Amino acid sequence: MSYEPLHHKYRPQTFADLVGQEAIATTLTHAIERQKIAPAYLFTGPRGTGKTSSARILAKSLNCLNSNKPTAQPCGVCVVCQGVAKGATLDVIEIDAASNTGVDNVRELIERAQFAPVQCRYKVYAIDECHMLSTAAFNALLKTLEEPPAHVVFVLATTDPQRVLPTIISRCQRFDFRRIPLDAMIGHLSAIAAKESIDITPEAIHLVASFAQGGLRDAESLLDQLSLLAGVVTVERIWDLVGSVAEPDLLEILQAIAQNQPEALLDAVRRIMDRGREPLTLLQNLAGFYRDLLVAKTAPNRNDLIAVTPATWDALCTQAKVWDISNILVGQQHLAKSEAQIKNTTQPRLWLEVSLLGLLPSASLREQGAGSRGKRAEGAEGAEGAIRNSTPHPTPQTPHPIPERTTHHAPLSNHQLTANNQQPTTNNYQPPTTNQQPTTTSTQESSLPNSEFQTPNSSNEEVWLQVLACLQPHSTQALLKQMGRLIQFEAGIARIGMKSPAWRDRAKAYVPNIKAAFLSAFGQEVQVQLELAAMPKEVREATLTVAKIAPANSSALETKNNNTNGTAPAIEYTTGVSMAQPAAPVSNSQSATAFQDGSAKTPISAAATGDPVTPTTSTPVGQLEISEFDIVVQRFAKSFNGEAIGDSTEFTSSTDISSISSATVPEWEDSDTAEDSDLDF
Repeated sequence: MSYEPLHHKYRPQTFADLVGQEAIATTLTHAIERQKIAPAYLFTGPRGTGKTSSARILAKSLNCLNSNKPTAQPCGVCVVCQGVAKGATLDVIEIDAASNTGVDNVRELIERAQFAPVQCRYKVYAIDECHMLSTAAFNALLKTLEEPPAHVVFVLATTDPQRVLPTIISRCQRFDFRRIPLDAMIGHLSAIAAKESIDITPEAIHLVASFAQGGLRDAESLLDQLSLLAGVVTVERIWDLVGSVAEPDLLEILQAIAQNQPEALLDAVRRIMDRGREPLTLLQNLAGFYRDLLVAKTAPNRNDLIAVTPATWDALCTQAKVWDISNILVGQQHLAKSEAQIKNTTQPRLWLEVSLLGLLPSASLREQGAGSRGKRAEGAEGAEGAIRNSTPHPTPQTPHPIPERTTHHAPLSNHQLTANNQQPTTNNYQPPTTNQQPTTTSTQESSLPNSEFQTPNSSNEEVWLQVLACLQPHSTQALLKQMGRLIQFEAGIARIGMKSPAWRDRAKAYVPNIKAAFLSAFGQEVQVQLELAAMPKEVREATLTVAKIAPANSSALETKNNNTNGTAPAIEYTTGVSMAQPAAPVSNSQSATAFQDGSAKTPISAAATGDPVTPTTSTPVGQLEISEFDIVVQRFAKSFNGEAIGDSTEFTSSTDISSISSATVPEWEDSDTAEDSDLDF
């Protein structure tokens, strides 16, 4: 006779033989006795809990030939009972849904179900692993499950009921098979060991039942393997057979960790590794042992919650007295994080040792100390930041020396004035002999500390475009895009240059919008300074060009009045100051209007006064931008008591300009050398 495995030999033959499923056995027994047979049943539960065996018992109970009607106690000796046990009955069909998943297989099943049974009362279709059926196959089976022929019973079995369509579940009577309890499994294994004459200790049977985790078929298969060993089967031989870490070894590791002994810990780990245990297996077993230690610490009377031998349980309860719950929980979290590292590394043994050394109390204390110091530092920074935000104080900073470029004008003598009226000359300026030390200008510091600001690592144009994108409303965005530019953004201060004083004054009303745009773009509060932007080079050169009316006497002025062809008087240009050399500063006394003599009516060149003069007959208005042109006209008008002189203004011999007073007008300066009327908000 061929060898028959224990899980086949001791398969339950009646509902009374079912282990650990008393509720299901009782329900099905009563249904058969009362002749209340449902058209379809759904058996769900983990593997090895009796689903397929229950389907066969139900088929035998419905079709046993030794009874005139369905019976809960099939004989097991008739042709039908023997055929069902062997799987050789025509009217009891077992289908593996994993191999018959298509809709065509289900349609063929439905067609055959219409025929009457050959030798049984009912045709029983047992579909195992029914969750593997496709959606189309389930839909094809719906109508037949709801209204099957009177002689057909469907039994669906699955380990994953979530994948079964709800419409299928609603048409079946559902029975959930639970995992086999430990005590029931130990009793069943002890009975098998006695029948098979297997010499095994009670502790070993307990360990076998624990390894099965509620699956009776797994426990019977392991017991079948142990029966092949010679001699008495002990727990040590079971650990060697299954490749698991022995509980005494895990206790030794726990003791080394509790006593903070790295050497003992490494010795224990290496002895386990030398016996062929895998690092990942050791880590997982130790994590489960930490769980058992937590149960022993919190509930020393509940040994039914864990799966260890009685001797190991007593040792765990003793060991738990020197452990804190917090240390146990921290150790579990550490092991859970280390599992991925050991799975993915090429040196699992090394990282296992490193991970276990991290469980030592000394390592935990260092981590907690570092964490507490970090939290205290974060709290201190948060408190300091809150204080700074509530009461800001300016933080002094060392100003960066910025050389201030000043313009010097040499005074003109009388003979130079006379020569200027006769022919154009260039003022050959000689720089002063004394060395001028560069003066420093201190910029206004922000009231917020620099550490709170992070200057974007971009050019000013890119930063300005980001701010404009966040600026609201769109009218303000368009205005600042055309009339303003970002000069500098550093240390929480944004310097914005406007093209003219009028636009600068108008932009004051938009400062809150600009601050909100900076906050939205970079997530930080800033201070906004509105300044006059640097004049473009070509405009600056034009303003420094002096327009000199050639004939200064009355005859020259009358030439313009008597000009019949309408042409403008000849104007000669001379550069009052060499652009390559610095000019001397002009005082208020030097900026007064000078004349050739007491009765002269022609003003001197702008080089003597420091005021840039735009020629009124040479430069068209369209060549300058509107804002720069306004500035030039306004400054030119100040030289004539506020009266703007247009292109059509005529000079006559009777024009009295002796009362013209010259006002000192500040020159344009580069934005990077001086701050012109800075405004802080």
